[in-house]
Amino acid sequence: MSTSRVLLSALTLSLGLPSLFPGVYAPTASADSRSTDDSTVVAARDYGGGCVLYPDNRAATIASLRLRCGLAQQSAIFRDAAPGEAPTGIKNGWVLQPVYAQSIVPAIWIGKTFYTGPDGDYLMNRITGGGGEGWRANVYAAPALADGLPTWALNYTPSPTPPVYDEIREVTPGVWFGYSWWRGSTQPTLLLTFVLATP
Repeated sequence: MSTSRVLLSALTLSLGLPSLFPGVYAPTASADSRSTDDSTVVAARDYGGGCVLYPDNRAATIASLRLRCGLAQQSAIFRDAAPGEAPTGIKNGWVLQPVYAQSIVPAIWIGKTFYTGPDGDYLMNRITGGGGEGWRANVYAAPALADGLPTWALNYTPSPTPPVYDEIREVTPGVWFGYSWWRGSTQPTLLLTFVLATP
């Protein structure tokens, strides 16, 4: 793959340039909850192959999503999650798929800052290593393109890249998994998957 094509695909999140991305299909996850005398303990959700979500360990969940969860597992994770709370404030971000973009994207995108309340509002992407702001998106609840179930929509209509549309769900407390789509004249094309987390 040429250097220019790698860079072009890596710029997908911040510039909204479409790239080819395979479809996502999902296995079923396993999880359990058990009651104790004074609380409910939520067990880790194991999606196989070392892809595990830890409700009480944000760093371990992020590492698992980044290093051990493939597209099918990510699809199951998204399907199993509720929208959760609207993110607020600064969130660090990482591209998960395509894998080759993981080392390139941090030079141009490091997360998002949410200016939101319980019903959403808007966000600004944190661009460059210094965290400058750019690429505004409206944040609101909507049916997901992926499965039609409730999600947080990040709609880039007010930005220079209006066809870009993200959707996120809170997969563990303080960790949101999402898809970034290109909504062109035909059906939406999956650009990439990403994770956001409270620092």
